[in-house]
Amino acid sequence: SAGNGVGAAAASQSSASLAALAVKFAERQRSHHCLLVKEHQVREGADTAHPARRTLFVLNVPPYCGPDSLSRLFSRCGHVQSVDICDKPGPGEKKDKLASKFFDHKTLKGFQVAYVVFRKPAAVQAAKALSQEGPLLISTERHPVKTGISKWIASYEASIVDPKELKAEVDAYMQDYDKKVEEEEAKAAKEEGVPDEEGWVKVTRKGRKPGLPRTEAANLRVLEREKRKRARKELLNFYAWQHRETKREHIAQLRKKFEEDKQRIALMRAQRKFRPY
Repeated sequence: SAGNGVGAAAASQSSASLAALAVKFAERQRSHHCLLVKEHQVREGADTAHPARRTLFVLNVPPYCGPDSLSRLFSRCGHVQSVDICDKPGPGEKKDKLASKFFDHKTLKGFQVAYVVFRKPAAVQAAKALSQEGPLLISTERHPVKTGISKWIASYEASIVDPKELKAEVDAYMQDYDKKVEEEEAKAAKEEGVPDEEGWVKVTRKGRKPGLPRTEAANLRVLEREKRKRARKELLNFYAWQHRETKREHIAQLRKKFEEDKQRIALMRAQRKFRPY
């Protein structure tokens, strides 16, 4: 069967029919497996890694069928330029560099989809015509596919890191990184201290260099800014002094009123008499 992801993957493609290509893991197997193939159709510019008319879209790819096996199966139809196996359909982007052997390794499990890119468009039609032939063999005596303990041993041996290769890849990455940092610093140094059309000077993260000449417009803006700063400081000081004087006068008035109230209460107590009627 095509698995759960086949329906969703097929729906993402156009309405063109899928061709069923029969394959068997080895000659001794009686039952065969079906690969669903069709011409990859996509909007112009949406998929840069898988060009239209030269890409074969393959569904229901079993886990034991890797890029080398697919390349060998379809090489009879024409020169295979590249084979990309993904966990689900999606637009691809051209890669400037090869993926890292140590850090970008990703193991895909279960049934996947594949994009087989040929050099000529006629190879896509020839690949679809393979559905009329008998089952193709994935594992042959000349090109065996490892399974079981042999596959585990090979995977373990491949997981052992070669220190020299790892050091070479890390050194190459650090050289690219240092080159990028130097280019950014050179660009920042070039733009540092250079005024724009309005006279503004861009300040980079390293700050402004001392002793750089300013334009006349920049000098006038600096003087005007300092003048406004001093005026604002003096105005704030005046308001603070006025606030202190107002508060002091208010306290004096409260004390005077308090004394007057005390004298009035004392006079009222002295004049108090007993008048029952």
